[in-house]
Amino acid sequence: MITEETTQRNLVLHLIQPGLAGLMDGSVSSLAPLFAAAYSTHNTHTTFIVGLATAAGAGISMAFSEALSDDGKLSGRGNPWQRGFASGLMTFAGAIGHTLPFLFAQFSVAMILAIIIVAVELFAIALVRHKYMNIPLAKTLFLVLVGGLIVFLAGMFIGKG
Repeated sequence: MITEETTQRNLVLHLIQPGLAGLMDGSVSSLAPLFAAAYSTHNTHTTFIVGLATAAGAGISMAFSEALSDDGKLSGRGNPWQRGFASGLMTFAGAIGHTLPFLFAQFSVAMILAIIIVAVELFAIALVRHKYMNIPLAKTLFLVLVGGLIVFLAGMFIGKG
């Protein structure tokens, strides 16, 4: 008999955790290349292309990485292709979110929107971690925001260099 606790654990192992890893990777690791391109070029079109390429490449990479890292039999983490799809899709979603504002031609508008979207993405990550990983909200907000800020600053300083 499958209990509610087992169902919840399987949901976390099979979908939530790989999707969360993807969302974190897409939202955070794409900050450095995107904002480095933005600060170095001040060109929204170029920044959008860099962000789109980062989102696509990272999404594909995370999908294959998750799918090929564990067949799910030993760890009980479920179907590797299902996990890979969740991870890849969420990686792409996390990276494309703060890339889309660079479709606007005005650089300052695009930057403000991108920064707002990054804040929303990081807050969403913290909420998912809180809800499904049982991490206190204040702790996960602090950790996620500090990590995101460090990567953002790295991209900004690299781009200004």
